[in-house]
Amino acid sequence: MSLDVSPKPGAAPAAAMLRAQTLMELKLMLRNGEQVLLTLVIPLLLLFMGTRADSIVDLGPGRTIDIIAPGVIALAVLSTSFTSLAISTGFDRRYGVLKRLGASPLPRSILLLGKVGAVAAVEAIQLVVLTVVALLLGWQPQAAGWPWMIALVVAGTAAFGALGLLIAGTLRAEATLAVANLVYVLLLVGGGLMVPLSRYPEAGRRVMELIPSGAIGQGLRDAFAGEPALGALLTLTGWAVIAGVTTARTFKWE
Repeated sequence: MSLDVSPKPGAAPAAAMLRAQTLMELKLMLRNGEQVLLTLVIPLLLLFMGTRADSIVDLGPGRTIDIIAPGVIALAVLSTSFTSLAISTGFDRRYGVLKRLGASPLPRSILLLGKVGAVAAVEAIQLVVLTVVALLLGWQPQAAGWPWMIALVVAGTAAFGALGLLIAGTLRAEATLAVANLVYVLLLVGGGLMVPLSRYPEAGRRVMELIPSGAIGQGLRDAFAGEPALGALLTLTGWAVIAGVTTARTFKWE
């Protein structure tokens, strides 16, 4: 019986392409020192420093670590799914990587899903590390908050990821870098991530409840305090849908 060794040209199965693309994107993200600093080191520093934040800023009633820990988790989602994703995609677009991959057998949907998969993997690492460190520092979250956290992180990742791709797909790489970093700093300082919305003026609180950073930050604080976070989840889902549709219509591959 002869063995058939004739070539069989064609693309690999979609699952194999997605797995390979996700692993490549993950390696590129972890290899970049700036992104590792942004996604893990800065949240860890804020977690340690936040335990002494009550001597600097009034965070309201409650234990400081119970207020800071959910905010740091929200910041980790922002840093990975928005800032890092926007910057890396913007420069991939500038250097023609997206154009070349788009001309290959790799479907563009698999390319984007690979980026999303890498973001999800990094976030999983972040959440495990930050949660363990927060618990060691005395964090006492309510058990009912964990399912809400998963839902909020998924919705937040979708919302921030779509916004990041929207920026990366419409602006030049240098502008994407500047905008992504500027938004990160502004939301870190005054976006409702680290400081409870109850500490904001009434008018500002209403605005913060409707933007993704305020929704995920306050939503996680409410969830881990034993309160439902349905409003925050709906806000993040709305942003994910609107930004996702807009990105699909405006994203430029070159």
